[in-house]
Amino acid sequence: MKIFDTLTAKEKELDVTGTVRIYLCGVTVYDESHIGHARTIIVFDTLRRFLESQGIKVKFIQNFTDVDDKIINRAKEENISPLELSSKFITRYFEDFDRLNIKRATEHPKATDNIPEMIELIKDLIDKNYAYASKNGIYFSVSKFKEYGKLSKKRIEDFISGARIEVDETKNDPLDFALWKFADDQPNWPSPWGNGRPGWHIECSAMSLKYLGENFEIHGGGRDLIFPHHENEIAQSESHTGKNFAKIWMHVGMVTINGEKMSKSLGNTKSIDHVLKNWGPNIIRLFCLSGHYSKPIDYSEEILKETIVKWHQVENCYAELNSPEKDGSVRPSRFSEFFMKKVDSIKQEFNDALNSDFNTPLAFNAFFRLVKEVNNFAASQDISQLFAKNIVPAFETMLEILGLRISKISDEERNTINELIKKRNKFREQKQYQKADEIRKQISNMGIVLIDHKNKTLLLKQEKMGTES
Repeated sequence: MKIFDTLTAKEKELDVTGTVRIYLCGVTVYDESHIGHARTIIVFDTLRRFLESQGIKVKFIQNFTDVDDKIINRAKEENISPLELSSKFITRYFEDFDRLNIKRATEHPKATDNIPEMIELIKDLIDKNYAYASKNGIYFSVSKFKEYGKLSKKRIEDFISGARIEVDETKNDPLDFALWKFADDQPNWPSPWGNGRPGWHIECSAMSLKYLGENFEIHGGGRDLIFPHHENEIAQSESHTGKNFAKIWMHVGMVTINGEKMSKSLGNTKSIDHVLKNWGPNIIRLFCLSGHYSKPIDYSEEILKETIVKWHQVENCYAELNSPEKDGSVRPSRFSEFFMKKVDSIKQEFNDALNSDFNTPLAFNAFFRLVKEVNNFAASQDISQLFAKNIVPAFETMLEILGLRISKISDEERNTINELIKKRNKFREQKQYQKADEIRKQISNMGIVLIDHKNKTLLLKQEKMGTES
């Protein structure tokens, strides 16, 4: 598998000879997570699923930044402690991402649980003359790390002329960044230099080294983290270890809203809870994977409605494959070796796309081609048990990799609907089509769609979705 590495600006072969170790920078838990967070996490969740489907072991670490000025300020507004606030939004995070069918990380370390590791890392940087104490805290000396800027492809002069730089007159250099900030207000922790809190960047360096070790396989995050966060992580970590920090840097493009940057000032931020209530988890996952992960994608009602049409085709395919003719005869001419060769070709196309810089749009092309082939086949002739048995594994594997879940009809619902279908069939036999349509509407209001074939009627449960409120 090859993945584009931001650092070298080249596609690099992912080392899968052992456990693939992935560190994904998580959210700062001061507010609800939004669709931008969702896209990044869905991309890495799908990458993990694909690797595991190939029999590759994955150790996936995703942190929570639960100490930060934003958290402290929001906690003051709500008149609760910063740790109470962060705990509330961590709980909300899991509620949202469980609904999105995101697999839990191997570990979800919190910054506040790893303060000793951060202090030890800072001590080492001071000992190696990469960090110094000032009036306000401990700072990393950027000029001491000669490769600073190698990730973001910028020169020192570029950073000085308008980048996000911490303003502090006690620093030796405007570019120097905080490793430890002295503070008497809560929360604070004791350190050899005085009570305080860790800087943002040191958190991820300390936690990735603790949980994954040196020179792990993939470090990921949104493109907005390239500078300063990931640039500073590299400076800290490589100054500490003397080795390359991560083998591959993988960055996910931003989500725009109707062509505009998503921001609170514009009032166009879309929380995960909001988008799930309107569109459901499958549509959001499909949307987030619809463009190449490294490129921006635009969130719009038009695009989401187009995605619904495609998802209904997937649901239809599922219904067809899960309702084969029990008495279907095994006739090679109908089962068609030619069709099975098509399926093998589609599976290969799907895997090749994901192995080639995780190209989910091309993988989607393969997946939806399989869906279309099955639906077209079912429209022309009955699907036998043998046919379904040979197609279902490929279909379900792709669903699992993409993290898509099809709603199942409960036994209670099925019994109720079957009784209604019997009544409907009687009305149809009696040519009382209006009454038959009324029953279809009644069933539709239960979220069930009927697919009529010549000799049978299939039941399909559909999610309710489709408006941007």
